[in-house]
Amino acid sequence: MKQTLNRLINHEILEKEDAKQILVNIAKGDYNTSQIAAFLTVYMMRSITIEELEGFRDALLELCLAVDLSHYNPIDLCGTGGDGKDTFNISTLASFVTAGAGVKVTKHGNYGVSSKCGSSNVMEFLGIRFSNEADFLKKSIDEASICVLHAPLFHPAMKNVAPIRKELGVKTFFNMLGPMVNPAFPKNQMVGVFNLELARMYGYLYQNTEKNFTVLHALDGYDEISLTGNTKTISRNTESMLKPSDFGVSAISQTDIVGGSDVADSAQIFLNILNGKGTEPQNNVVCANAGVAIATVEGLTPKEGFEKAKESLLGGKGLVALKKLQELSV
Repeated sequence: MKQTLNRLINHEILEKEDAKQILVNIAKGDYNTSQIAAFLTVYMMRSITIEELEGFRDALLELCLAVDLSHYNPIDLCGTGGDGKDTFNISTLASFVTAGAGVKVTKHGNYGVSSKCGSSNVMEFLGIRFSNEADFLKKSIDEASICVLHAPLFHPAMKNVAPIRKELGVKTFFNMLGPMVNPAFPKNQMVGVFNLELARMYGYLYQNTEKNFTVLHALDGYDEISLTGNTKTISRNTESMLKPSDFGVSAISQTDIVGGSDVADSAQIFLNILNGKGTEPQNNVVCANAGVAIATVEGLTPKEGFEKAKESLLGGKGLVALKKLQELSV
């Protein structure tokens, strides 16, 4: 690791295979916590290359506990986090709305590191059981149209990194990797990223897979469609700019979509929205994200996807999916 750190400090870049091997070595426990923290810190101070990101991704996918849910043709709605915006749990809510609309979802998530309340924090608070048992996950997706894949249960390689990430408390390159390493290997993906450079990297890497994907970045910094302005989208065949008017709604302000002060507060916002008690901006931002996910799978326009999402949310179908998952978790 000392040699690698010296190379990185001297602004050298790692080959794909070197990057992959370092993550394998981290997983094996070959490095101490100071070395791992230094390695993570270097990447906060310089850009990651496509080759490095690809090597890190390949290592985690090889080391993960894979679960085969391909029969369901699911989608994952996942953001990198790390945008510093502290919104409510938009992509997790959008996942339940998408499931309510009849599109199967394999939701990959984790505890918040750089945010107050990650996807897993709110799911755990609401009584969702985390499991890596294939039978439980299949039962969840059969009955609720959604299963929750809590990252630490599928990525044993991360056990040496998780406490260091928590202590650092800021975004690291593992934020960039999260959406890429869903252990169900879903063929459909809607992923939000925290900057345009990363959006282009994701687009490039996904072009070399069989994925059906939409990569998103809101131009004012959000790792999801925020409706506070325009959103850049990259898919297999097109790049475009999504405006709030494309969904038939008006732009909203940043204060409309702020999250809770703690996990309990965040969970209450979550339940309010699924119970039909959300504000119009909250509902619209959830349905915009769910709508693009639905559109990605079903080949619809964003507006058509948005209308299906709205029907799911306001018709209580997203809430039914949550309640079913809660029942199965008992």
